[in-house]
Amino acid sequence: MKNPIGVFDSGIGGLTVLREITRLLPNENTIYLGDTARVPYGSKSKEAIERYSFEIADFLQKRGIKMLVAACNTASAYAVPRLKEELDIPVIGVIEPGAKAALNLTRSGRIGVIGTEGTIKSNSYVNAMNALRNDETVEIKEHGERSLDRYFEIRTSKMVIFTKACPLFVPLAEEGWTSNDVARLTVEHYLRGLKKEGIDTLVLGCTHYPLLKEAISDCMGEGVALIDSAEATAAEVMRVLTGKGILNDAKGTASHGFFVTDSPERFLHVGRRFYGDGLDSAELANLEGQ
Repeated sequence: MKNPIGVFDSGIGGLTVLREITRLLPNENTIYLGDTARVPYGSKSKEAIERYSFEIADFLQKRGIKMLVAACNTASAYAVPRLKEELDIPVIGVIEPGAKAALNLTRSGRIGVIGTEGTIKSNSYVNAMNALRNDETVEIKEHGERSLDRYFEIRTSKMVIFTKACPLFVPLAEEGWTSNDVARLTVEHYLRGLKKEGIDTLVLGCTHYPLLKEAISDCMGEGVALIDSAEATAAEVMRVLTGKGILNDAKGTASHGFFVTDSPERFLHVGRRFYGDGLDSAELANLEGQ
């Protein structure tokens, strides 16, 4: 089936998800939309995020997509449930694939999750893991006296999850500061609490964070496996397309279209750090006019 896969994010970070989808499924055509006029989604209400997501879904469906991927943690938490209910195409978010991969990989049941302030406050990964394990939270404990050192310990009946907001990782990734001393010192500062907790698996719960994977891995050490939500989501996309028999088996060069709702120039400049050299042009999308 040649119809494209639609991928959207509030901005640029979802390009890491798109990159993994195109790497894993090189025959698939794709359309990406970055809602750069309304980024970030994390500060918006659930109702606003749902409305934005349905506007984007309508825009992409009019271009014949066969699947919708919410490559945004906030949209995955707040809009994907309704999108799944109301759309007649498969809908995939980034949270459940990442949560599932962490549960499959952990040996000790001690899992870390890092993300933006909004993602950590929503407890979306904890809730997803609880649902997958038929588990429930029994205790939440806060660690760290200062806000920069603060992280949370969530005990369930079957595991212990430590969550930590790392907001400075986003501007570091967008600036391209991913392996210099500033990046490594920032990573060390944010993650020193989690390093003491004996986790064996760490979920990178933001689509920007894969760009800092090397620095994060060096900080946490070889004994901690990193879960890249982009890679886990791409694997889920392949699984669903295969299961529904709608993979694109046609040979030839796949097409990849890019749309943004504001500032195509900045999207192209910064986006190449996330996607690579294949990001050559982006069109301005008018979601109101569709």
